[in-house]
Amino acid sequence: MALPQSTELGKWVGQLNDWMYQAHDQGANINPAIKPVLAALRRAVKTLRAARPRAAIVANEPNALAAIRARRPVGPRRLWERFDPKLYAEKVRGAYLARAAGCTLGAIVEFNSIEQMEHQAAYAKQPMPPTDYWAFTNTPWNTRYNLSPCEDYTRGRMNHVPVDDDMTYTLLGLLIMEDHGVDFTTADVGKAWLKYLPMACTAEHVALENLKKGVSWKQAGEKDNPYVEWIGADIRSDPWGYAAPGWPEKAAELAYRDAYISHRFGGVYGEMYFSAAIAAAFAVDDPMRACEIALSEIPRRCRVAEGIRWGLNTADKVKDYRHARQLVDEKFHDMSGVHTINNACLTIFGLALGGRDVTKVIGNTVAMGLDNDCTAATAGSIVGAAVGAKGVPAHWVKPFKGKIRTYMIGREWFTIDDVVARFGQVAAKVWATA
Repeated sequence: MALPQSTELGKWVGQLNDWMYQAHDQGANINPAIKPVLAALRRAVKTLRAARPRAAIVANEPNALAAIRARRPVGPRRLWERFDPKLYAEKVRGAYLARAAGCTLGAIVEFNSIEQMEHQAAYAKQPMPPTDYWAFTNTPWNTRYNLSPCEDYTRGRMNHVPVDDDMTYTLLGLLIMEDHGVDFTTADVGKAWLKYLPMACTAEHVALENLKKGVSWKQAGEKDNPYVEWIGADIRSDPWGYAAPGWPEKAAELAYRDAYISHRFGGVYGEMYFSAAIAAAFAVDDPMRACEIALSEIPRRCRVAEGIRWGLNTADKVKDYRHARQLVDEKFHDMSGVHTINNACLTIFGLALGGRDVTKVIGNTVAMGLDNDCTAATAGSIVGAAVGAKGVPAHWVKPFKGKIRTYMIGREWFTIDDVVARFGQVAAKVWATA
């Protein structure tokens, strides 16, 4: 179904804003025009808040874990028979390093158009898709998350994994499991957010502010939150896949407990799906096979599953990064650029174009645009888990110099070696429950 009058609405809201400033600058009384418009907009928002999903979505897309599991297709659930610490250490290092590389490559061109990135690559005499970190940024003085200047994300200036919310949430997941155990609850997730997060975006921002106001964890993700199906939960998938390697069902369960603090419906399924895909990638050689297996951990008839099945079925027809983006834009033309489904399909296409080649995977995924630091980070985790640390080219890793920076309160700096070792301890505890 097409989004009704979206272009028309945007046009007239823009016109309203422009004419308001023009009239105000000339000393005109704007109140007679603005007051009824504001009242109408408030009524419209109230009506939209009260709108309920179609009956089919309510039936096929539950928000309770038991009901989600009841609607899954048959799946392997668990791929490893036992936890192998040595094999795990190699694979989780690969997953984390490729995730960090994909995220860092995409961070300073997040939401840039394909054309903008192509012009930047041509000016810097770099290939497109990129095969190394960007040589420069147009805004070197800008800081991301009030900590890392944009030049810290470029080749030659980087000396750690620079700040990003994608990478921060991976480490927040580790802290949740260390602080509250591997049987943590969604209530524990809320406690960790209040303890460690000074800021958040979209759905996470709404949930965090609700928690600060004393709203229960049960309602923090629902109250006044129009972002419950955006990509914010999806980007928090990785720690649960790392904690349950070779065990997609458990990874999806851990992801559910985390996602529920801020998301519902497809937002929850996106995090469950990619956590399961990452967990499966520890046990299979083909990243695309991991993506197929992960579909068995979300409802068969949900919109996320339908979108991802389309992506998997279309993947072998994708010619290059431009064609990938064209296909997604045509399929999901009315969808927000930070929605779970369209970005999930770009992640699938990046893995399809790159296979087991980390550089091709993250380079193509970034080149497709949309929320490309998120999509490339997730694709990096999946291919990195499949190929292990030895499969991640050194030029993506050396600039990190073994250090990671986050914006968490009291937890700004980590080392890669320590993070890998700590995930190993957590994964062993998860597997002890098998």
